Parts: sequence; structure tokens; C-alpha cells
Amino acid sequence: MKTRTLFRSALLAAMVASCGQGQQGPAGSPSGGAAPPPPEVEVIAIAPGNVVLTRELPGRLEAVRTAQVRARVEGVVEKRLFAEGSDIQAGAHLFQLDARTYQTAAAAAEADLLVAKQTVERYRPLVDMKAVSRQEFDLAEAKQKQAEAALAKARLDLENATVPAPISGRIGRAMVTEGALVGKGEATHLATIEQLDPIYANFTQSNADLLRLQQAVKAGRLKRAGAEKVELLLEDGSLYAQAGKLIFSDLAVDPNTGSVQLRAQFPNPKRELLPGTFVRIRFPEAEVASAIKVPQRAVMMSPQGQSVMTIDAEGKVAPRPVKLGGMSGTDWIVSEGLKPGDKVIVNGLQKVRPGAPVKAVEPGAGK
Repeated sequence: MKTRTLFRSALLAAMVASCGQGQQGPAGSPSGGAAPPPPEVEVIAIAPGNVVLTRELPGRLEAVRTAQVRARVEGVVEKRLFAEGSDIQAGAHLFQLDARTYQTAAAAAEADLLVAKQTVERYRPLVDMKAVSRQEFDLAEAKQKQAEAALAKARLDLENATVPAPISGRIGRAMVTEGALVGKGEATHLATIEQLDPIYANFTQSNADLLRLQQAVKAGRLKRAGAEKVELLLEDGSLYAQAGKLIFSDLAVDPNTGSVQLRAQFPNPKRELLPGTFVRIRFPEAEVASAIKVPQRAVMMSPQGQSVMTIDAEGKVAPRPVKLGGMSGTDWIVSEGLKPGDKVIVNGLQKVRPGAPVKAVEPGAGK
């Protein structure tokens, strides 16, 4: 009996010891699970190079040509001959006015001209015969010319009863409806036509910025950028698919704003760009040699300034304050704070904290 009791006690002690060991990790840790692996972050290695310094400025789109369709003669609108919002060709008929008055006037002018011509032809042989004075013959010829001018005006008025498109382009809504009396005392505005391909983007640049750029180029810190493409960013921040070109820079500074007017031109074959739209224009200003740039998403802004997250020699996250010197496309140019070979985190910033270990991968490798 005593032997059986001792055996039970030894077995219980062994089970307790076994349970105690099961609660210890492989290195004596209180949990049996392994430590979580460090998070993966996308990293770029800093390498200086020649970059183009770009400027991004707000602007507004404008049609290259705009024409207001107006009534040239007085009359009642009988019919609208176009679809609002459609593309039309120059010379296309847009409105038909009541032309009966002008038809009658043209017929009367033709009859007057016929009488005037017959009078001249009848007087011509009589002048040599002294049966008609030279003064009477000259008066008859003058009346013929007046009749010709009156007929030309009557035909022009009849022609203008059908209102044509002065230019090709896209026509907007009609400003009048059928039955409206137009052209009485004024050239009534009937519709507007705008040419949208290509389209202008007007914007301004501070003259002070231009002077700083010129001084930097003269000092050799920057090199004037060549004729490169101009880019357009839409209101939602997306990049317009087709590049444009800078076609105009004002020679005078606006005394009220201290800025210079500029204009770029963009192709618009699908009529995606509409006049009046607010956009942003991105264009090259200068070339910077041996510059360091990082993607916008890698730079963190705070009241204390700008900074990036780097990875040190131990594979841990290390914040680094930086000083920015401008934009190159969608990248920031870093003038101070980084050196060649530094590893900067560009994706995964929300998963890291200073001093924590991370696993560095190349951009796109974690997808």
C-alpha cells in the first residue's frame, strides 16, 4: 500500500513538471509561439543624378476660338437648324428667320435695276444724236448703279435671313426659341460656338520666382531646361493623357499681381477638356545636376518640418529630417538631409515605428 502511494506521488510530480515545461517557450519565454517577423517595407537606395526641376501652377482652360452667333437682320425665328451641344462646320445653317419681307424687297430691287438698265440703253444712242443731254445720261447711269447697290443689299439681307455658323466648333445652347423677334435695334445673341481642339490653358507665374530662377541659372547652380512637354493635371488630380506645349509668355508684368501671363496649348481630340475648367499646369523650369530626389509619398510633413524614414545599418527604422528644394515631376528634390546610399522607406510607413526592425524589399516586390 505504501509503495502504491509513493508511485502515485511521483507520477503526479512528473505531470506537474511536464505542464510547467509546456508553458515555456524554446528560450524560456512564457509563450510557446515564435516572435512575429518584422514587417516588409518598400525601400529605395538614394543615388544622385541629373533631374529636371518642374513647377506646378494653377490655370484655367479657354477655347482657342470663340464666336457669338448673332442676328444680322431683323426677323422672327422660324426654326432652329442644329442640335445643341453638337459639332458643326463653318457656314452651316443654324437659324431660319421669316424671309418673306426680304424676298419681296429683293424682287422689287431686281425690277428697279431692270428699269434703270433699260433707261441707260435707251439713252445711249440718243446722246450722240443730241436728243438727250449728257447730264440726263449720266443721271440715268447713276440710278443704275444705285439700283445695283440696292439689289446687292436686298440679296444680302435675304441671305442673312438664314443665319450661318461663322466658325467650325462645338455649339452650345440656343439663346432664343422659335417665334422670337431678333435683330430689332441690335444684333441679338443667338448661340455661341467654341473651337475645343486644341485648347488653351492660361496661367500665371510670379515674377519674383522668374527672377530667382534667372539668378540661379546665371550663377551656375541651375541650367535652363530645354523645350520639353507641358503636363496638365485635372481637377481630380489625375494626369491628362496628352502633353502640351508652352506657346506664349507675356513680356510685361501685371502691376496689380506682380505676375507674368503664360499660355499652354493641349490637343483635345475627344473634347474631354472644357473651357472654364480649373486645372494645374506642370512644366520644366531648369536642370539640376547631381540632385537627390524621393517620391512624394516618402516625405512626411509636420509642424517641426519635413522628414523621411530610413533604415540604418542594423535594419531598424531611423527618422531623418530633410530640407526640400522643389519638385521634379511627382518627386521631391531633397537639398539637405540625405546622402548617396541611404535607404529610404517609400511604402509601408504606416506599419513602422522608429527603432523597430523591418524587412526591406524593392518597390513592387511586396505586391
